[in-house]
Amino acid sequence: MTRAVSRVPGVARARFLTLLVSIAAAAVAFVLFLQFGAADGLDSLDIARAALILISTWWLAWGAAQGLMGLTTQAVAPVRPQPDGPIRGRTVVLVPVYNEDPLTTFSRIAAMDASIQATGVEGVFHFAILSDTRNDDIAALEKLWFLRLLNDTGGAGRMFYRRRSENTGKKAGNIEDFFARSGAAYDYALILDADSLMEGDTIVEMARRIEAEPDLGLLQSLPKVIRANTRFGRAMQFSASFYSPVFARGLAMMQGRAGPFWGHNAMVRVRAFAESCGLPELKGKPPFGGHILSHDYVEAALLARAGWRVRLDDDLEGSFEEGPENIVDHAKRDRRWCQGNLQHSRLILAPGLKLWSRFVFVQGIFAYIAPLFWLGFILASIAAAVLAAPHNYFPEPYWPFPVFPANEKSKAISLAIGIFGLLLLPKLLIATDAAWSRRARGFGGGARAFASTLTELLLSSITAPVFLMYQTRSVLQVLFGRDGGWPANNRGDGTLSLSEAWAASNWISMIGTAGFAVTWFLAPDLVFWLMPVVLPMILAPAVIWWTARPSRSRLFLTPTESSAAPVVVRHDAIRAKWVGHGPDLPGLGALPISAQPEPANG
Repeated sequence: MTRAVSRVPGVARARFLTLLVSIAAAAVAFVLFLQFGAADGLDSLDIARAALILISTWWLAWGAAQGLMGLTTQAVAPVRPQPDGPIRGRTVVLVPVYNEDPLTTFSRIAAMDASIQATGVEGVFHFAILSDTRNDDIAALEKLWFLRLLNDTGGAGRMFYRRRSENTGKKAGNIEDFFARSGAAYDYALILDADSLMEGDTIVEMARRIEAEPDLGLLQSLPKVIRANTRFGRAMQFSASFYSPVFARGLAMMQGRAGPFWGHNAMVRVRAFAESCGLPELKGKPPFGGHILSHDYVEAALLARAGWRVRLDDDLEGSFEEGPENIVDHAKRDRRWCQGNLQHSRLILAPGLKLWSRFVFVQGIFAYIAPLFWLGFILASIAAAVLAAPHNYFPEPYWPFPVFPANEKSKAISLAIGIFGLLLLPKLLIATDAAWSRRARGFGGGARAFASTLTELLLSSITAPVFLMYQTRSVLQVLFGRDGGWPANNRGDGTLSLSEAWAASNWISMIGTAGFAVTWFLAPDLVFWLMPVVLPMILAPAVIWWTARPSRSRLFLTPTESSAAPVVVRHDAIRAKWVGHGPDLPGLGALPISAQPEPANG
């Protein structure tokens, strides 16, 4: 096997340029706001608002610069290993489940197994279903559907199922338990989520790549969202397919040897993971203590600390997942991520970590506290308008003519345009590049892809204040000691009634209404500027309900909708066949349920 070329050359330059661009943009915003505030006399509130603009603009500029890096720089693709010959190492596909629909989950496994068999590659590929299900009725169905899986695939001896009596450590503990009991049987492990789906060719290619590089500890693919039906879901699906590859390429240029791990659709070297990734239980009670919820970032950092390379290969196709279909389900999942990322504040100074890993922790924390800075800026602006002293038009004694303050509105407008530009420009450039490079053909052509981009930008602008409030609440809940736990994901159709949307967001509507009223009476000059924020908040229930409706538009078309991936077609066919028959078929009871694979000799 040939060794892959490292992406390390140019990493320092990519990081420096991205940091330079983001700091420069933040500095310009800071200076412009100070000049605007100084027009009628600079005070402490002006300085505070300028500081909030500085921090918030840096965060926006960092994301924009990462996208521009992905557009303007050609990532160094790894040298692909020989496409033929057997794979010497043994690979296990890990499927952790927690109160999932067994029919859908086990039919996904059957589809991936069939896809692997269709490659004709010689090698050992096993599946292990790791159940943390707490519902006994669902657990009983899992066993029946597992027997159906064995019967239909002939998977006895290479497919295994076990259910833990205690779900200590959640998903991370589930995988750690498997490695402790059975990890010695395998060289590589593909870690999935219950909603993951991957092409056999992709799984084989990842095994070849990790086998070709003895120092590669983790190989992360870039999953695409599939099967979205609602307006919100299809917008997210379009973003994951259209924008994410470009932003991921920018990230890949900066990661060096300390790349990302997103917890699923990634292959790990079992020995590296088992030796390096034992997670500590943080002292104290949740939310800051206990088991680490956002374990994937920590595991990537621990692998890098131990000298293993962690890499994102953005050229890998055939990696899929499903996403939340409405804002409420997204917010529930985001609440867990918020708590997990804020836990990382206790790990930033952990001994031996790479500098980039520490910076990733800071980024993850900032992703959730950034809304607090924007909210602080809004509140400070209202306070500044209320507390502003009347302007003295005759500051010079005995001077008969009034002195008017300098008009600095042009600077305020320039600042607003610049901030919106950081949000809009990268996506518009991605749409332009896609049309120029003909990548847009898979999204319905250049014109439709551009229309989808504009629509997604509008939808993001409307939903952003709603997300701002959900994230602010999540941060405050964690800071005040409320544990959000690990709720099960909702895999349903995602539609919400208006009453359900109201129940989930009436507090946002009330805060928006109160904020509008206070601004109207205390600082009427700011009403126009705050309307893009407060109006979506007031209408939050309607926004959530409308975006959770099924989408009939031809916008947000993605390549997987134009031409379904083979593994998706397989899964649909298997699931349709199983729906009509059920798991309890004659003869299934004679098949054994294998709790654990046996470790390899030696």
